[in-house]
Amino acid sequence: MTYLSWLILSIAGLISGVLAGFLGIGGGTMLVPFLVAIGYQPIQAVATSSLAILITSISGSIQNWRMGHFDFKRVFALGLPAVLTSQIGVFLAKVIPDYILVLSFGLLLIINIYLVDLRQRMTAKKSLKNQQKFNSMFARLCTGSSAGILAGLFGVGGGVIMVPLQMLLLEEPIKIAIQTSLGVVVITAISACIGHAFNGNVLFIDGMILGIGGLIGAQISTRILPKLPDKLISLAFRSLLGILATYMFWKAWQSYNS
Repeated sequence: MTYLSWLILSIAGLISGVLAGFLGIGGGTMLVPFLVAIGYQPIQAVATSSLAILITSISGSIQNWRMGHFDFKRVFALGLPAVLTSQIGVFLAKVIPDYILVLSFGLLLIINIYLVDLRQRMTAKKSLKNQQKFNSMFARLCTGSSAGILAGLFGVGGGVIMVPLQMLLLEEPIKIAIQTSLGVVVITAISACIGHAFNGNVLFIDGMILGIGGLIGAQISTRILPKLPDKLISLAFRSLLGILATYMFWKAWQSYNS
């Protein structure tokens, strides 16, 4: 690996870390498309991303804990089911063709834009009855399990689906959802990374370089997040998803025709 490659990976990790702290997504949403773009195989991109976001999410969660924004009960209620289901995602990533994996990732991003919008529309109409219904163990089980599958399948830590589901099913404000999601990403990333490592898909040096850059970025963004308005964070989240979804559809088309 050349010094230029190290520099490129470090900058990508830094950006992913900033996004992790701001949006609670672990950074994999940006890292997987980036690694695919510079020539990594999709399965390698997914697996290596899982190592990088483990480092990034630990960094961001420690900072959230130090600032008093880390709720252990919320994190473990979502994280425990994710540990089991992440191995399902790892298995699926092994058997699904590359172009379908990339296309599915793009579709996932589009679905999440819709979920965020749906949550915002529901906010104006929510009732106590609905809140009691959504704040149930079943809703937490569904949210955590979905995050685990996506962590193993796409190397995204699960936050990309967890934040909208926490807002939609658990009636959580976006900042609390982001802070909780980042903690759960630690758990899902550990499970997914172990599963991919056993299958020989993790590029450890590359993942460590990305993760160290992400560690620095997460420290920066978690300090700034509490000061930003919810509307700005929501707009940034949806905009990022839209841009990355468009890119992944293009890569899927290229892979299918190659």
